Amino acid sequence: MQATDRANFTKLLTQVLAFYRQDVSTFAMSVWWSACSPFDFEQVSKAFTAHAVDAERGQFAPKPADIVRALAGTQTDRALVAWGKAFDAIRRVGGWDSVVFDDGLVHAVIEDLGGWSKFCAAATNDELPHLQRRFCESYRTYSRRQGVAYPSRLVGVHEAGNGLANHKVAPPVLIGNPEAAREVLRMGGAPKVQVTHSAAAMPHLLAALRNEPEGQPQ
Repeated sequence: MQATDRANFTKLLTQVLAFYRQDVSTFAMSVWWSACSPFDFEQVSKAFTAHAVDAERGQFAPKPADIVRALAGTQTDRALVAWGKAFDAIRRVGGWDSVVFDDGLVHAVIEDLGGWSKFCAAATNDELPHLQRRFCESYRTYSRRQGVAYPSRLVGVHEAGNGLANHKVAPPVLIGNPEAAREVLRMGGAPKVQVTHSAAAMPHLLAALRNEPEGQPQ
């Protein structure tokens, strides 16, 4: 949550505790805010509702630990869903083409892991569990922050190589909900071109494949 959410959070918590015939002190409010502020207001509100209707825990007033535990589980679920999309894109698209996910946090995470082509190359059978763990840990960290910056698209080897050779670049592949992915593309920052060995060698490779002088326009 942001500072602007504090008034709504105070009102929400007051109503929740009133449901259990409890008041909230200034100190308790500060503890609650510290515990819940890393999460979205909507998520916090849903967690309070879920607690209230829980057949076992719902008969007792919630404690900050109860809500944080529920919200942490929600973030874990989101991280696993995001990983599923990323892994599916590795298999369907691979590191050759540029991609745009319908979740900007995925872009931020994969850039931290070295970029799209490196991320795909690292998804081997031996490294896959380690890659999944790093991805999910990073995703959960980003999901607790506000205003995370991310690139508009994840650049593949084809775009990196053709960009260096001043050739045309194919549009990125949209992953997930197309409308949401287009919004990520619109709202994201400048894409980062990871100049890996493969990307740097691409102009030479393209020229060799076409049997044409390097730098010649398509």
